[in-house]
Amino acid sequence: MAKTTGVYPCYDNQFKIGAVGASTKNTIADCTTFSVSFNDGVEEWSPFDQQGWTRRLKTAKSISISVTAKRNVGDAGNDFVAGLAFKNGREAEADVDWTFPDGTVVSFSDAVVNVTAFQLGERLKIRINTELFSVYAVFSLF
Repeated sequence: MAKTTGVYPCYDNQFKIGAVGASTKNTIADCTTFSVSFNDGVEEWSPFDQQGWTRRLKTAKSISISVTAKRNVGDAGNDFVAGLAFKNGREAEADVDWTFPDGTVVSFSDAVVNVTAFQLGERLKIRINTELFSVYAVFSLF
């Protein structure tokens, strides 16, 4: 199969989530938007021998992923995310895959899931922040 090149539509990106160590992960149904940002940790110091110039060293790297999806009861991936709303400790961890349009998969293992909003009404709205060491991902379902 030939690799796709060029500019891709956003909907060609796919996100999957599952229990830590599980052999399968499920696509999160009805994803509508996502955004990604890269965050760096940079340490600064001003040693005397640098004649006033600041020294810097990149000491950390993180990725923030924000995904919004409609709440889809009965979809395995969507239900899994919703089920993490009231979990704590190791029970709030998950494995996450981000598949790019060219087939590249970025996997986040043992991601800590933190649900920051839970709203009931005409629809269920859940915002989930997934964090793995220096990786930060947000999943929103409503």
